[in-house]
Amino acid sequence: MAAKDLYEKDFYKVLGVDKKAAADEIKKKYRALARDLHPDKTKGDSEKEEKFKAVSEAYEILSDAKKRAEYDEARSLFERGGFRQSQGGFQGGDFHDVFGGGNPQDIFATLFGGSGRRGPRKGQDLQTEATITFRESVFGTTLDLHLATDRGQAQNISARVPTGVADGAKIRVKGKGSAGEAGPGDLFIQLHVKPHPIFSRKGENLVITLPVTFAEAALGADIKVPTMAGDDVTVRIAPGTPNGRTLRVKGRGITKGSTTGDLLVTVEVQVPQRVDGKALEALKSFAEETATEDVRSDFVSKAKI
Repeated sequence: MAAKDLYEKDFYKVLGVDKKAAADEIKKKYRALARDLHPDKTKGDSEKEEKFKAVSEAYEILSDAKKRAEYDEARSLFERGGFRQSQGGFQGGDFHDVFGGGNPQDIFATLFGGSGRRGPRKGQDLQTEATITFRESVFGTTLDLHLATDRGQAQNISARVPTGVADGAKIRVKGKGSAGEAGPGDLFIQLHVKPHPIFSRKGENLVITLPVTFAEAALGADIKVPTMAGDDVTVRIAPGTPNGRTLRVKGRGITKGSTTGDLLVTVEVQVPQRVDGKALEALKSFAEETATEDVRSDFVSKAKI
């Protein structure tokens, strides 16, 4: 992009945000526009495809703090008429004060790399989104995507998702972006991980809540617990295990590179909604036998501190 083309564009207006907008606001606005204007959704609408490119171009500058600051300086100087472009380069105005005696063209070289005289550029990077299951995020998977090209044609892209990716992670597919004189750009895929009904993660550890009966917690028990690998492991509940205690099963978490996490099992004591017959009599007998134990003594004393 020529320097003149850059500073004449109002990227804030393209995204529809204020010049003082925070980074999170810019990101949120870009995502909303990108979803609405993405070629997969617009199905060959050339006008919306151009808008999508403009939005992506604006976000490329405004999402980078350094590029944004340099762009703001250049844009401010341009709006004040601080410099103009002629055959001899940039001249006139007070750019020595703004740029510390340097050439304003240096700013544009910084923004887009290289020197003022540019050679052929690679095509623009593109971004899309994909949703995977929790299990796929743990063990990895291969995505088969159908994306629209710059000419509105569909292309099939296969992308490998590595093991242990987290929700919100991005993967790059080289050479699958927009075409350019120096070759195509890259495609970035932002991943969304569906929640699992049983498992969750904490770093590289897998987390699970294990329901146990009052009797198991009080008397102790060996209980089989499912793992993401599909087999079971046996965890030992010690007699007198309180509700909320977390047990650790080594090496049964997420493998990421050379690191493997653990499986964290949190005990959740289940209270029966109804007790009848001999169970009720046994429970009443238990209550009588333990009536002298005050489980709330520390609770009351701490409340008076």
